Amino acid sequence: MNIIINFINTILWDYVLIYGLLAVGLFFTFRLGFMQFLHFPEFIRSVLRAPQEDRGGISPFQALCTSLASRVGTGNLAGVAVALALGGPGAIFWMWMVALVGMATACAESTLAQLYKVRDKHGQLRGGPAFYIAKGLNAPWAGALFAICLMTAFGMVFNAVQANSIAEAVHGAFGVPKMVTGMLTAVLAGIIIFGGIRKIARFAEMAVPFMAAAYLLVALVVIIINIAEVPAVLALIVKSAFGFESAMGGIAGAMLNGIKRGLFSNEAGMGSAPNIAAVAVPNPHHPVSQGLVQALGVFIDTLLICTATAIMILLSGVMGPEPELTGISLTQAALNTHIGEAGNYFIAVAIFFFAFTSIIGNYSYAENAAAYLNLGGRRALLILRCSVLSMVLWGAYESVATVFNAADAAMGIMAFINLVAILLLSGLVAKLTKDYFIQRKQGMPVFNPADYPEVMDNIDLDIWTGDKESGATISAPSDSLVEPEAR
Repeated sequence: MNIIINFINTILWDYVLIYGLLAVGLFFTFRLGFMQFLHFPEFIRSVLRAPQEDRGGISPFQALCTSLASRVGTGNLAGVAVALALGGPGAIFWMWMVALVGMATACAESTLAQLYKVRDKHGQLRGGPAFYIAKGLNAPWAGALFAICLMTAFGMVFNAVQANSIAEAVHGAFGVPKMVTGMLTAVLAGIIIFGGIRKIARFAEMAVPFMAAAYLLVALVVIIINIAEVPAVLALIVKSAFGFESAMGGIAGAMLNGIKRGLFSNEAGMGSAPNIAAVAVPNPHHPVSQGLVQALGVFIDTLLICTATAIMILLSGVMGPEPELTGISLTQAALNTHIGEAGNYFIAVAIFFFAFTSIIGNYSYAENAAAYLNLGGRRALLILRCSVLSMVLWGAYESVATVFNAADAAMGIMAFINLVAILLLSGLVAKLTKDYFIQRKQGMPVFNPADYPEVMDNIDLDIWTGDKESGATISAPSDSLVEPEAR
């Protein structure tokens, strides 16, 4: 089994996805007219506008926070350190590049998730890649395979890994036994996830801004204290990316490790964030609005939080030409240099918040996948929640290397399916995006299904035209909308 899993991972991650995710990001950057550069202020406005009410949905800000809860995890602390140790400072430049093009991919997949969302029998909004694969491409079998891989990777195994990180950090900093930490983590997670998607969103709305702001504040203090050295650090990052400074692995090493860590961190194109993006009630009432929100999530994850970690490490001077430390140990050593022994405790607390919120965010994706598989009933959700909490408890004290390898394979399969799907639906994404920004120049965009006869039979018209909150009604096709090929 290990031989098979390793073979799948080698093919997917070393040859297909690393280049595929980057290529898809570049494709959508061009196809959507460089929208992440030309319309960035609209990304922020889409988050900050007053939320519209829907009994089965959440606000765009809650959706952003929930997706960040999953995105922002131990990879932002340990993963950046690994990229630096293996690829040198230049790896951070390539993390930036992959995030900038990944913003377009994130917008595309979350736009589709919004368009094809449905309302389940409990009135809860549901959606994501499984839904737009089934409805947009008429391939329910591929949607089911995607949902199973998502539940396996994010709902189960990755949560065990996050719990393991929490237990290791708390044990190292405070000496608390790993089993005690695992039990406490499972209890706290259970209190939240048994409340369902809306309670998860409310928790994320409070916890994620707090943890991100606290971490960025510490980074800002470090930068201000060392402000004279910051320009040299930024120059080192750029020079190393193009081989003007010697680094581990040279240009190829910097590029490969930066792209890998960037893709793992921001998850653009993986098909994870669209699961929560579909649950949001967008303002304006248009699918692209939520796509912009999730593109902003990629920016925050990589361009802000990962960069903060990298700059603190590089300013500390603890990383030599051939670094002896890597991962979380390197990050802790760097912060110890800046703020003393308190750095150990701060990193332990930061890992707890980053990893704990990832558990909550990952579960929300699994619940959405379960809904697609018709496992959204009370008994099925009870089994799912208990299974997730069991994995949290198990992961706290067990080595998860083998199972984590299996999760990589599951995530690789779901990412491959998702990339193929959004490429096949790229014409529809381009049409939606053009429609949004044409309307935005004239006022507040509103999605009109009559402009999209090719999808009217496959979307939930009650959501887009029948909700009292949206105020939208079906009308004649818009004269301003040019009709490119839909697929």
